[in-house]
Amino acid sequence: MMEGGSRLPWTKYGSVLSLFVVLLAIWFRSPQDTVLDDRLDTLLSSLLRAERKVGVNNARVAVGFGGCVDLIVDGVSFLNKMGVSHTDQPLHHDYLENAEQLAQSFAYFFAPGAAAERFMINETLFSELVEGARDLPGNRWSVGGNAPVMAGRMATEGCDVLLGGSFSPDFIEVLSQHIAVAGKMIEEPDIHLILEYSSGASWGTYTSRRANRYIIHSDAHNPYLDSLEEFAEKLEDFKPDLLVVGGLQMMDNFPFNSGEREAVLSQLANLLTSSSPQIGIHFEMASFVEENIVDDLLHYVIPHADSLGMNEQELPNLLSLLKGSNITVLSDPNPRVATVLDQMREVYRILNRRYKDANSHSEANNGKSKGKPLTRLHVHTLAFQAMIVTHGSQWKNTMSATAKASLTANRHVCGSNDIDLSKARLIMDDSFSISHREGSQRIPLQETRPVSCWDEDDYQICVAPVLVCTEVYQTAGGGDNVSAAGLVLQI
Repeated sequence: MMEGGSRLPWTKYGSVLSLFVVLLAIWFRSPQDTVLDDRLDTLLSSLLRAERKVGVNNARVAVGFGGCVDLIVDGVSFLNKMGVSHTDQPLHHDYLENAEQLAQSFAYFFAPGAAAERFMINETLFSELVEGARDLPGNRWSVGGNAPVMAGRMATEGCDVLLGGSFSPDFIEVLSQHIAVAGKMIEEPDIHLILEYSSGASWGTYTSRRANRYIIHSDAHNPYLDSLEEFAEKLEDFKPDLLVVGGLQMMDNFPFNSGEREAVLSQLANLLTSSSPQIGIHFEMASFVEENIVDDLLHYVIPHADSLGMNEQELPNLLSLLKGSNITVLSDPNPRVATVLDQMREVYRILNRRYKDANSHSEANNGKSKGKPLTRLHVHTLAFQAMIVTHGSQWKNTMSATAKASLTANRHVCGSNDIDLSKARLIMDDSFSISHREGSQRIPLQETRPVSCWDEDDYQICVAPVLVCTEVYQTAGGGDNVSAAGLVLQI
């Protein structure tokens, strides 16, 4: 008793000392920190208020195609475990054949912190990598693929969803009850290896500028869109308000037989042209490095979509090809607002000019109209969300949709529906120029009205800052979640 009693005063004084230290820290806290906290708090409240201005109207959405199981690992730990040595030669490869190419390709995207996805043609090596990832401490399994991830987000937000893909019974079991599946039943789903890394992570002599992921796949089912027939059959009775197409990057550098890919995409084009003109069609871009597949998309898919979604890498890539140049494999992972908006305007202008040209030629030959004009373009970046929406089009609530996309970016990457401001920071500038053109307007970021919207030509532009997550849970699937969240308020 004496011994315990002799310690009691020290315990008491220790508690008092701890409290004193905490109070001292608060007292001497930097005024700038307090101002920044207040600013973020106001900005979050304003974004939440903008998001809540409108609700989801229980829309019906059809989403294709394919899906996979994501095996998510820490990229640096994984490569070290597998004995993939860091290289002094960062190189771009269209596809991967061996461990050396994997090291070179990973290094190429890791340092700038740019998202990338590559097909591994060496099935034996891919299987070895998957087995190694299975045993890595801290790994996680998740539903993956553009279509299932977008379907999952839309179901979470209150939509009824028809998902096109060939899945295993175990895969279907974990999907939301608001998701109906159209496709074949398979025994084993395709697996994608997701090599995540945080901002400031080191691998050899390289340090990443921002958190991102490098994805490796060696799919057997997804490139063939083998659920297309079943999806088309169920689509008629499902009567969707919106049709979403994604996952087509699985065709990139896949070893199809001659004419095989074109035949599959032609079937998809037939599905899109036969859908009701009242149904919105959204195409979600992805990481494409093969020029022929993007040319095919510009012929078979993009002309039929009135909405497009993409990130800061995919936007300049698409624009480069639209202007007759080559694929841009790596672009600035942290572009300025003016740069992105100028690129968006060009994509919007070129695609709509193509639509008009195709239809003026068609009318001259008494043919029916071809495709759809582009009326919605959403670009998601780390720092901000940007949308262009045509005046008088079917897409509504653009301001609220941009706010929701911004909030979803933090929710997904931090892995929580509740946004914790101690794990968030603002990296967008205090003001931004709306274009690089001389004399362009500069818009200040207002915490009480953080979504800036204005009219130009025949469209409205909205830009919203992102509260960037600083404690990353997962970057993979970020673009799909953000894009889907933006769409649900606009249907």
